[in-house]
Amino acid sequence: MTIIQILVIAAAALFWGLVMRERGRSYFLLITSVIVIFWLQPSLPLRGFDFWIPTSTLIVAVFSWYISASEESRREKKNWGTISILAGMILFINLTRFLPFDSIITRSRPPQTVFLFMVLALSGLLFFFITRLKHFNPSLLSTSIIGLIAVFLALKVPALAYWVSYGIRSLANQSLLEAASTDLRWLGFSYIAFRIIHTLRDRQMGRLPVVDLAEYVTYIIFFPAFTAGPIDRIERFIKDLRTPPTPDNDELLIAGQRFMMGLFKKFVIADALALIALNDTNALQIRSTGWMWMLLYAYAFQIYFDFSGYTDIAIGVSRLLGIQLPENFSAPYQKPNLTQFWNNWHITLTQWFRAYFFNPVTRWLRSWKKPMPAPVMIALTQIATMLLIGFWHGVTWNFALWGLWHGVGLFIHNRWSDMTKVRAAAWATTPSRKTLLNVSGIIITFNFVALGWIFFALSSTSTSMQVFLKLFGLR
Repeated sequence: MTIIQILVIAAAALFWGLVMRERGRSYFLLITSVIVIFWLQPSLPLRGFDFWIPTSTLIVAVFSWYISASEESRREKKNWGTISILAGMILFINLTRFLPFDSIITRSRPPQTVFLFMVLALSGLLFFFITRLKHFNPSLLSTSIIGLIAVFLALKVPALAYWVSYGIRSLANQSLLEAASTDLRWLGFSYIAFRIIHTLRDRQMGRLPVVDLAEYVTYIIFFPAFTAGPIDRIERFIKDLRTPPTPDNDELLIAGQRFMMGLFKKFVIADALALIALNDTNALQIRSTGWMWMLLYAYAFQIYFDFSGYTDIAIGVSRLLGIQLPENFSAPYQKPNLTQFWNNWHITLTQWFRAYFFNPVTRWLRSWKKPMPAPVMIALTQIATMLLIGFWHGVTWNFALWGLWHGVGLFIHNRWSDMTKVRAAAWATTPSRKTLLNVSGIIITFNFVALGWIFFALSSTSTSMQVFLKLFGLR
């Protein structure tokens, strides 16, 4: 997001907080979120896809709600009003194609309206068919999760993304020679998919709260957290959504301070560090080991201030609207070991993987008649979890190496902690020794994490290896 977009979104939230207060809150959040996902979607080489991708987001959200909702919730008549609002908003945005000036919501001119009616009609027929099923098939939940993962892979695996682009260009009569893996950028899909999978899995486990369609769609596309999180849980989000907000002066001041802090982190500190941070361009130009370390440390702080800045902005804007999003960062670079680092870095993502992958897999492995040795189980689950977190960012070799780096690091820390905790406790009997132990842990952890950022910052493994060698004076 640009600073102009962020300021416009904040101004809309502030207007509601100061002027509207409790009036029309649910509809304001729903309609504004719909507009924002169209407005923020970047322009794409594929004709009209800056319109079709947000439209697809809404269609996927509606279908996900239906297959995860309770029978009682599905029958509520107000859901049809929500469908009418969503369809009306999509049509309204499409009709901006007839304005005598460039579109102010989508990046390019929306596609032909007749095509939109065809897509909405087909979606409506499919929705009607599903609603006519006499017996709800639980396999729909598993199929939907697999479908979301398949779309995720189609977007994140460069080879698959290329062929998807090639196929779309063939159907749209666009140049096949210009097909590229970067043609299809679905804004916010990683966060959308994780929120939807969370609701589908909770429905399978019988713990999903009863929510109507408007509440569900608002949760999925909530505009302050749409592009960069945090990944909120629906039961916590719905509790705030249903609680009448009390935007008094103190709350507005706290929200404003958090928002301004986020702007300062992102657009002052992070953007300044970006000028000297490690990237593909300067990685091969630096000849000095000292300068290479400086670039690496600059990147480590840049990514923190960039990401945590966006989180502060999202939390500040949400508080204006009476929604208290969860924290996503808690001084991660000040933690004395890698486990604590991951408990305080991108907290909601870590908690998501812990709840929906690490814990279920660990329970499954422990349920075997002949359980594997504990160290092997710990190594397997920690490395697998971190590999998946790496792939969540992108299915490339560098992200795989980044996940492997942290997975192995967590396992080593786990084993080292078990072996030395008695000796460490016996040695650290004075405040100075405790401080020394803590500070040394912080320094080692920070440098380990910083070295891992090499795989994150660079696009190829060969460049990453060259940077590693340069850092240690081997090249």
